[in-house]
Amino acid sequence: MSLNEMNVDQLRDFLVGGCAFLCENKEKVNALNVFPVPDGDTGTNMSLTMTSAVKDLASKNTVEKVMSALSNGALMGARGNSGVILSQIFRGFASGLEGETIITAKSLSNALQKGVDLAYKSVMKPVEGTILTVSRAVAKGAVAAAEESDDILHVLEQAIEEGSVALANTPNQLPVLKEAGVVDAGGQGYLLILHGGLKALQGEDFSDFAVLSGGAMVNPAVKKEEKEIVYGYCTEVLIKGHKLPVDLIRTYLSRQDGDCLLVVGSEDLVKVHFHTNKPYKVLEYGLKYGTLHDIKIENMRDQHSELTDDFFKIEEEPKEVPAPAGPTVACGVVAIANGDGLAELFTSLGAAEVICGGQTMNPSAEDLLNAIDRVNAEEIVILPNNSNIILTAEQAKKLAKKPVHVLPTKFITQGIGAMLGFNAETTGAENAATMADCMAEIKSGEVTFAVRNSTFEGKEITAGDILGLKEGNIVTVGQETQAVLGDLLQEMVTEDSTLISFYYGNDLTEAEAMSLIEAVTADYGHMDIEVHCGGQPLYYFLVSVE
Repeated sequence: MSLNEMNVDQLRDFLVGGCAFLCENKEKVNALNVFPVPDGDTGTNMSLTMTSAVKDLASKNTVEKVMSALSNGALMGARGNSGVILSQIFRGFASGLEGETIITAKSLSNALQKGVDLAYKSVMKPVEGTILTVSRAVAKGAVAAAEESDDILHVLEQAIEEGSVALANTPNQLPVLKEAGVVDAGGQGYLLILHGGLKALQGEDFSDFAVLSGGAMVNPAVKKEEKEIVYGYCTEVLIKGHKLPVDLIRTYLSRQDGDCLLVVGSEDLVKVHFHTNKPYKVLEYGLKYGTLHDIKIENMRDQHSELTDDFFKIEEEPKEVPAPAGPTVACGVVAIANGDGLAELFTSLGAAEVICGGQTMNPSAEDLLNAIDRVNAEEIVILPNNSNIILTAEQAKKLAKKPVHVLPTKFITQGIGAMLGFNAETTGAENAATMADCMAEIKSGEVTFAVRNSTFEGKEITAGDILGLKEGNIVTVGQETQAVLGDLLQEMVTEDSTLISFYYGNDLTEAEAMSLIEAVTADYGHMDIEVHCGGQPLYYFLVSVE
């Protein structure tokens, strides 16, 4: 089998196939997380970015329109560092196919190279051994293969082969990967997209794959009379609660009659998407664990009847962003935090918008843009409060219609410290400078648990061990929370320290948290101690020392 030209229908199949295959294998990508802490979300971030990228392709009938929709969707839906880099690859890929009506082996290889070039330019300090390295090898393999063959399938096979060699070598480029015994997750995700695209071009059927956003069916080449909708209601709901059993909810719904199931989130917030004929069962089950929000049930058969003869064309209704309330101020803050207590704290300190997100729940660029639009301020300061959200915030900054300043807070505690310097009546630049000074005074610590066996920086770690992290680095490992918390304080507190702040998570009651804190601070009587209910999932304690 060979393919010398790719038309617009095949291009859509290629992209949807790549998305579907990545979504099928996202947990394998998540499992490549270097840190043994519970925040392995590269696969989730890339699959959600890819899903956003392909969701509007159904009605596009030219190569240029398809690529424009792909690029825009990826930019808006980008989540996490790998998702943002992937969006830049697609942006360059789209520019490489500008003006094309039919894709050849050479134009495809040229577009892959353009994607790599733009991705490298978009990252301030490119790191080898990552998705960037793998994408560069893919493009190199494609360009070389296109010089000797006009067969697009051969070009893709060679590109994937070169990329696989580069992926296998990533542990030799990044010692942290070698020590953890894994390859780069972002690079693996990118190759899965290409594998899926190749499978689609070779005839594998991904027509049942549905974009999990707005209920839009993706495969545009299926005639409507050939497609029977078995499950009529696209059901979406957010469940908010305490210690939500994400895996249990997913398992229960997977046993119900339906398809296109998505259950993602944390112990505080779970998003459910499900195609079913009994949407009330989803709502009834969700009510067992928490409160229901943003309920959306759409009759897909009604939508189906409005399709054209040739294509699925289920339009997603535009999201309405509420008009900003109150008088306009000079500057407003958008902060990201996961936990009711943390959200309330940011609000009390003056943040205009607090987006639920953090570890395992990175917001998209579109989420940040909507929050920016809701704030009635001339300028905005964004506090990402997570190293994996900073690039997304920078992307939102480029897309925003008003001046935005991104303060690169990597930890919640840095963001809280930064808020102490915020003044809504001064400019964004002045706020960013003052808040950065406040952030610099903060030492950040975290206490969590290991999700797998590993070796990290010479430390043997067993799944279930309690981990103490200082500035994101594992500094102490143990079996008891109290011992690890005490050891972490010893690493963080110096003679000049005057204040220790604790934010306990939703796995601890107030009594349990106070008992642990009193035990580990007995020798710090000369210091001020503050205790807050953060309500964050996954992390028993967040700690700051000033």
